[in-house]
Amino acid sequence: MEIRPILSAMLRNKTGAILVALQIAITLAVTTNALFIINQRLDKIGRPSGMDTANIFFVQSYGFSPTYNHNVTIQQDLELIRGTPGVVTASTINGIPLSGGGSSSTYSVDAAESSPDVPGNYYEIDEQGLEALGVKLVAGRALSRDVVRHDTGPNSDFVPEIVITRDMAKALFGTDAVLGRRVYDNLGQSAAIVGIVDHMLGAWVDWDKLTQIVFHPVVPPGPLSRYIVRAQPGQRDALMAELERKLGESDRTRVITWVRSHDHYIERSYKADTRMTVLLGVASLLLITMTALGIVGLASFSVNARVKQIGTRRAVGARKLDILRYFMLENWLLTTIGVTVGCVFAFMVSYWLNSAFSLPKLGIAYVIAGAICMWGLGQLAVLIPARRAASVPPAVATRTV
Repeated sequence: MEIRPILSAMLRNKTGAILVALQIAITLAVTTNALFIINQRLDKIGRPSGMDTANIFFVQSYGFSPTYNHNVTIQQDLELIRGTPGVVTASTINGIPLSGGGSSSTYSVDAAESSPDVPGNYYEIDEQGLEALGVKLVAGRALSRDVVRHDTGPNSDFVPEIVITRDMAKALFGTDAVLGRRVYDNLGQSAAIVGIVDHMLGAWVDWDKLTQIVFHPVVPPGPLSRYIVRAQPGQRDALMAELERKLGESDRTRVITWVRSHDHYIERSYKADTRMTVLLGVASLLLITMTALGIVGLASFSVNARVKQIGTRRAVGARKLDILRYFMLENWLLTTIGVTVGCVFAFMVSYWLNSAFSLPKLGIAYVIAGAICMWGLGQLAVLIPARRAASVPPAVATRTV
C-alpha cells in the first residue's frame, strides 16, 4: 500500500490530524515524565528501613507532679514493659526514626580543626536499644550497660563508645572495617566505635545523609520520656493498648501522652510522596484516555466522510482486510508523527524539571517504552472505526452517489 495517498488524505483534514498528533505528543511527554517521577517516589517509599518496623511502637510520657522522679520512673517503666508477655524488648530513645524530627551532629576522624566534619543523625538509647529497633549488627557488639549515662540536663559531654551504621563508617573512614577506631565530636572529645549496624534509615526522608546513623549510650533527661517497644510478630496492636493502660495506672506522677506505631510516622513522612504518586497516576490515566478518545473521534470522522470512497474501493475489488490496513496504517503514520514530536517534548520537560526542581534526568528507557505504548494505544483506538469502515458494503456506498 502506498504512503502518498494516505498522506494526501490526511492533509485534506490537516487541522484534525495536527491536533491529534499534538495531543499524542503532549501525552507522551507528560506521561513519560510522570511515570518516571512515580517510579522514583515508589522506590523512595519502598526503601527498606533496616528496622523491625512492623512490630515496633513508641510510647511518650510526661512527668508533671512535683514528686515525679525521672530516673526511677524510667527504671520502673522499662521493667514493666519488658516483663509484659509478647514484648521482645524495650529501650529509651530520644527521637523516632522516619518521623521527620530528630537530632543530628557532626563527627570527624581527628581532633584537628582541619579534619572534615561528617554529619550524622544520632539516637540516644540504652543497652537494649539496638535490639528494640530490630537493626542488624554485623560487627562488634551492642552498647554496654555500664557506659549508659543518665543525663539530668543539657550538657556537652561526649560518650565513651558508640555504634554506627556502615554508611556512616564509610563516610568517616572510607571503609566499614572500623571497629576500635575513635570518632571525635566538634569539641574534640572522642568515642570508640564498638559496633557496626548494617543499615538503618534516620529521621528525615529527604536528607541525602539519611543512612548515616550514630548511637549514643544516653538516657535523655526528663520530664519527657520516650520508649521504643518491640513486640513479637502479630502482637503489636494489642500490646499498644495494654501498655498504655498499664503505664497510665503504674505512676500517677506522669501522664502517657500517646502510644503510636512506627507505621504511623512512616505514613506521615511519606504522605507528600504518596499523594504525588496518586495525583500523577490519575492525571496520566485521564490524559491517556482523552488521547485515545481523540484518536477514535478523528478516525470515526474520517470513516464517515469517506463512505463513498470506501464503497468504491470495495466495488473494484478491495477486500475488508485492505480497508482495515489502510486506516490502521493511516493512524500509525499519525501516531508516529506525534511520538516523534513527543520524544523531543519529553526530554525538554525533563530538562526543565531537572533545572527547576533538581529531579533526576529522564531515562531513555521510559521514552522508548512510552513511544511503544503510544503506538499500541493508537492502533487499539482506531481498531473499532477501522473495522466499521471495512464492513461498509459496496451497495450501500453506491447509493450515496
